Amino acid sequence: MNEWHDALTRKLQAFKGLGPEDMEMLRELQKPRSLIESGKEVVYEGQYPHSAYILREGWACSYKRLRDGSRQIIDIQIPGDFLGLRSLLLRASDHSFLTITDVEVARLDRQRMLDVFRRTPRLAVGLMWAASRDEAMVVEHLVSIGRRGAFERTAHFLLELGERLKLVGIGDGRTYPCPISQSILADALGMTAIHINRVLRQLREAKIVVFRDGIVEFLDIKRAAEITGFEMAYLDQVPVN
Repeated sequence: MNEWHDALTRKLQAFKGLGPEDMEMLRELQKPRSLIESGKEVVYEGQYPHSAYILREGWACSYKRLRDGSRQIIDIQIPGDFLGLRSLLLRASDHSFLTITDVEVARLDRQRMLDVFRRTPRLAVGLMWAASRDEAMVVEHLVSIGRRGAFERTAHFLLELGERLKLVGIGDGRTYPCPISQSILADALGMTAIHINRVLRQLREAKIVVFRDGIVEFLDIKRAAEITGFEMAYLDQVPVN
């Protein structure tokens, strides 16, 4: 497979050009690979010992389970993302990861990550950028849930998801596949399933964005960005045009 067809490589190359040694280490990091069915926990909260993973193919989500059985989805993971990298140095995982679709992953452990930092500093910087970008998205999601209205919050999230996918070669930012259910979207945005259904209808009727049959299509992406105050700075990518 051409290295540019690999989602993680595409993402890291967009940030910082990688040399031959970096590319070889990145290929080694993504071996061996495992297939996991949809609906499976890859890592669970409190797990010890635990590993991190590179999500090569498919979609997953990270979440925290509350005592009443409800959950808050922290983020949606797409190809090229890490599962659990930020908590790899913690004694136990501080949240869980669930596969949304069938996925292909590559397992990471502390020693392999330490080898990256010792042998390939350029690649290590790229991985730190990816982790920092993930942190910035979590901060933005906190702002959305705390201060943005449901209409703006939903459109903002779908804009962000489109730009993330475009970076790894999936969709063009305006139209992209999206296999997440309305219940998952509701848990990610702090809404009920009934509420998110109503908001998606409002967005469709306003001719801003349509989410139907696993496809998101922005009808007016500039208006969506204006209404939500969406800016690309926190994603460290090229602005929406």
